[in-house]
Amino acid sequence: MSLEKRVMEDMKAAMKAKDKVALRSIRSLKAEILKFKTSGTGEELTAELEIKMVQKMVKQRQESYDVYVQQGREDLATPEKEEMEVLTKYLPEQLDEAALKDVISKVIADVGATSMRDMGKVMGIVSKQLAGKADGKMISTMVKTLLS
Repeated sequence: MSLEKRVMEDMKAAMKAKDKVALRSIRSLKAEILKFKTSGTGEELTAELEIKMVQKMVKQRQESYDVYVQQGREDLATPEKEEMEVLTKYLPEQLDEAALKDVISKVIADVGATSMRDMGKVMGIVSKQLAGKADGKMISTMVKTLLS
């Protein structure tokens, strides 16, 4: 099922359940999808682009949440965290550290990487393989650890 269809069904369910948090989050996702479709680029919304779109939205909310927490604004931080939790349901299941380490180790062996100079090669391959399945910071940290 495409993201757009899933969003529409979830929106209906949230309306019936009177879940304001889910409804607010799903509406923002629907708005992003609509914005993409009417952007005039002529691009089709692929599964890969859907994942990137949701990742971007989650990242924006995470950054806002962090800022609000630093400033002691729990009243603003709470809605950001709630929306972030709803949006992460639209991402593929995230890999745990052990699985991530296995994938990165295999890529390092395949590429023949031996030092930090090879980090770019490794990051490029791993980032494509794990698109949406792991956070970029987590991947970067693990690659640095394994190459040093």
